[in-house]
Amino acid sequence: MRSFIVGTAGHIDHGKSSLVKALTGTDPDRLKEEKERGITIDLGFAHAPLSDNVVASFIDVPGHEKFVRNMLAGVSGIDAVLLVIAATEGVMPQTREHFDICRMLGIERGLIALTKIDAAEGPMSDLAEQDVRDLVRGSFLDDAPTIRVSARSGDGLDELKAALLSLANQTSARSHAGLFRLPIDRVFTLKGFGTVVTGTLTNGKVEVGEELVVLPAGKKARVRGLQVHGDQVGIAVAGQRTAMNLAGVLVEDLTRGDVLVREGTLRETRLADVAIQLLADAPLKYDARVRVHAASAEVLGRVKFTEAELGKGGATVAQIRFESPVVLGRGDRVVLRSYSPVATIGGGRVIDPAPR
Repeated sequence: MRSFIVGTAGHIDHGKSSLVKALTGTDPDRLKEEKERGITIDLGFAHAPLSDNVVASFIDVPGHEKFVRNMLAGVSGIDAVLLVIAATEGVMPQTREHFDICRMLGIERGLIALTKIDAAEGPMSDLAEQDVRDLVRGSFLDDAPTIRVSARSGDGLDELKAALLSLANQTSARSHAGLFRLPIDRVFTLKGFGTVVTGTLTNGKVEVGEELVVLPAGKKARVRGLQVHGDQVGIAVAGQRTAMNLAGVLVEDLTRGDVLVREGTLRETRLADVAIQLLADAPLKYDARVRVHAASAEVLGRVKFTEAELGKGGATVAQIRFESPVVLGRGDRVVLRSYSPVATIGGGRVIDPAPR
């Protein structure tokens, strides 16, 4: 069965987690604090079959501005985005930031879910839909359908599932060729098993029993077991949400942002040439300190280019010097956020992960 990985995006309290729960039957908010506060803080995961051949793997992300870094760790590597907007409020600040992040990551497909239609009075739903249409005009979501739904009443859920399946059928399965790479987005201990990591397998494939390397630390680990959608498997392939039981490493040896690779295939770097594109309202000074998000990793770095300042919405080829090692490949997408105050300012594509 083929996996179709969908990431949610949208403002806090617009119903992302409730929608995922309504679609899958699984509450993606797993932390005690999330349930007490009623907001998503960290990444949540759930899945549900769309047909006999396709299963949707949902990555539910936090909508609060304080947790955008967690959102970034989840949306890299998704096949499509589910942009969620409450009919009672319309487009809000994190709606815009999440949408900008998706554009910077080069995401090409998605759907728009207009939620809480049961609570919207009068023409509120129509106004909210027009609001989001203005936001996505000219983007990869310009022609995306807008599905009006209510997680509470169930209205529109069947239509949304059908639209997701149609989108999945239009999306090519990822090639299993290429260098194996799994950016880690969650690390925990499971009683009786030991160290477990999860992530979206972005390239290649992996089998039980293989020896891998954790970068940037360089620690070696053996694959003791693999799970995809809760089922034990002998092999996991690109495009699947994968849980991996590792031997030879402890939980404290690993962190979100680490990358599992085969020895000798990829390496960490502290310098990269990147083609960057700023957002329309964001300038950038030469040698500015920025936060660089690459897959599930966040590292600090300084951006150097030929001008004294790159104007709002500007584009150039820059060199980024990282303050700590990060794993990058040619063609990888990154998102740039200002150091302080923290805000998304642009993105880029890696031209050379190890320049002279």
